[in-house]
Amino acid sequence: MLTRDFDFELPPDRIAERPAPRGESRLFCPYRSGAERHCGIADLPRLLRPGDLLVVNDTRVLLARVYGERAGTGGRIELLLAEQTSEREWLCLARPGRRARPETTIELGDGLTATVLGRADGGLFRLRFSDHVEPHLEAIGHVPLPPYIKRPDEPGDRTNYQTVYAREPGSIAAPTAGLHFTEEILGRLEELGVRTASVTLRVGIGTFKPVTAELVHEHVMDRESYEIPAATVSAIEATRAASGRVVAVGTTVVRTLEAAALEAGATPAAGAGSTDLFIRPGFEFRVVDLLLTNFHLPRSSLLILVSAFAGRKLILDAYREAIAEGYRFYSYGDAMLLEP
Repeated sequence: MLTRDFDFELPPDRIAERPAPRGESRLFCPYRSGAERHCGIADLPRLLRPGDLLVVNDTRVLLARVYGERAGTGGRIELLLAEQTSEREWLCLARPGRRARPETTIELGDGLTATVLGRADGGLFRLRFSDHVEPHLEAIGHVPLPPYIKRPDEPGDRTNYQTVYAREPGSIAAPTAGLHFTEEILGRLEELGVRTASVTLRVGIGTFKPVTAELVHEHVMDRESYEIPAATVSAIEATRAASGRVVAVGTTVVRTLEAAALEAGATPAAGAGSTDLFIRPGFEFRVVDLLLTNFHLPRSSLLILVSAFAGRKLILDAYREAIAEGYRFYSYGDAMLLEP
């Protein structure tokens, strides 16, 4: 299968630069008709059933973008914290990369400095910081908005780019399907008999990695770590026993549950793990019955994943309809509810 088979044209004005008020995004249900085809995220309680299980990713986004100056020269440099490798060492993206020479010291503010140790794989750099980084991020960190949002982060992004149930820090991008939920919507679902469970997948730099291979199967995913609580496994088993449906909120939940199920069998095992699973057409889904997801970039691993779940033709036809209907795309955009 060719990567170009997952291409589409998106007018630039369809890329959402800012979110709709939380709980007011539109929701496209391409399998449905009438009033249930084009509705809103607030309608989700009437689209799900008592006995369904909503599984969310409770990861919390770090203020992972920091700006500094090279000591002695004042040259500006931007760092994106990609992965912590020890107490004070991180893998980072650096822009411009030519300023991140080995032994360079970068002054970041709030008394924090970093020394470049050298290059790493994937265009990353190894840096050692003068102190633990996370306590300083509230003062010097910025929300790591994705590159297709062409503006600096704003104070409101600290809330808007975080789910209401975010708990476990460590991601550099939000699980964006979860940004639509309010406490009120979650409460209405619970009242109707829709349970909620969580997993944690720490979204890494690979979320921005394009599929550049001509053949889809040649693409290699970056490995990401996850944790599945025992309570979530029990909830999935109880849902199955009662003929309910497992509803994944976002592609990160799909990858977590399906990767763990590949390791353990029909039901994912509880515990910590990591995965570089690339879900593409032909994949056999073992856990997820419905998928709530945003609209994704052309030729991306996420678009390929949702095409594997719902069918490439249906997805691309749905995207064309969504563009014509004025839906907003990508991280701060609207959502889809998909069935296999």
